Amino acid sequence: MDSPCTDDWPRGQLKKRPTAMPVLENLRDSSRIIRMNFGSPQPDLMPGARNAVETCLAVGPGEHVALIADEASRAVAASIAAALDDRRAPYSGLLLEDFGPRPMGAAPAAVLDALETADIGVMCMKPQPGELGARMAIVRVVERRQIRYAHMVGVTPQIMRQGMRADYKMVDRLSDSLRERMLRAVTLTVKTEAGTRIAAHFDRGLDWIKTSGLISPRYWSNLPAGEVFTTPATVDGTFVCDATAGDHFNGKYGDLEATPLMLEIKGARLVGVACARKDLEQEFWDYCHTDENSDRVGELAFGTNLGLSEMIGILLQDEKFPGVHIAFGDPYGSQTHADWKSKTHVDVLTRNCDVWIDDDQVIEKGHYQLAHLGLR
Repeated sequence: MDSPCTDDWPRGQLKKRPTAMPVLENLRDSSRIIRMNFGSPQPDLMPGARNAVETCLAVGPGEHVALIADEASRAVAASIAAALDDRRAPYSGLLLEDFGPRPMGAAPAAVLDALETADIGVMCMKPQPGELGARMAIVRVVERRQIRYAHMVGVTPQIMRQGMRADYKMVDRLSDSLRERMLRAVTLTVKTEAGTRIAAHFDRGLDWIKTSGLISPRYWSNLPAGEVFTTPATVDGTFVCDATAGDHFNGKYGDLEATPLMLEIKGARLVGVACARKDLEQEFWDYCHTDENSDRVGELAFGTNLGLSEMIGILLQDEKFPGVHIAFGDPYGSQTHADWKSKTHVDVLTRNCDVWIDDDQVIEKGHYQLAHLGLR
């Protein structure tokens, strides 16, 4: 979860950024709502935006939305703003660059204040190195208030045209089925032709979380969505990251198919990294030793977005592709109930997984065997 991407801002729109109005004390007063002009919506982004607003967040008329964006994500924010207008839902639009320099050292007070009074939150942005702490502070407000919240960190127009057009009701059915199976599972085995060979075991005291795109007050979700995840008790073996890696690595190094990271894991701890790119090898190793738990597997997740046909090199969408991925660092303990924390969190993805739940193969070369999960 939570990753960067490339800047896909369309040319010719809003060359000059309008000045933001100050955050007003009573954001629920529709006559005083902040109306940031994100620009004119692009027609080809509107189906995905309506899916986000109407299906995923189920925004109702009159519900107030805090819509947070940055310069790189204006096109997406404009489409979401237009979809909110269609629903007659007032929104407070906030542009991150109006509240201080990037990368953000801390979450802007204006953003936190807006989320304190909103019914729903949406954040679409391109992250920069060192901003994870600021994003985690934003999520803490969302979790404390238990508002519906879409975390679109790394979203691009391309993603709006692809992953955000998925049938999220079907994604939810698949996610439900996987979660029920994994609550009873003993072992998960993942293999790929590139060399991934891992076996994971689980703590029955920790929960499996479904983020299928149908967002509830209990759990916020990335959009595009389609994940079922937990904090594993143990993971052992070799994981080959030959797709994308999270946090700032995706934006800096891109798709790793040509120069994969070979990750050796023992007892759910990263014990070795090898890569043809020695700069990436060293940077990844250092990142995963930021604190005492940065090298620990904090997340093991299924991607469940059946609307995706290929990986595009952007982790926010690629981690939802059918398969299994892991992340080192923070375990999202407020959701999984893991009792440890980390300042870091970095996802790593592999291509064309074969996956077994105990002895039952449920994914073959990146394709779900739906009949094995009681689905057709």
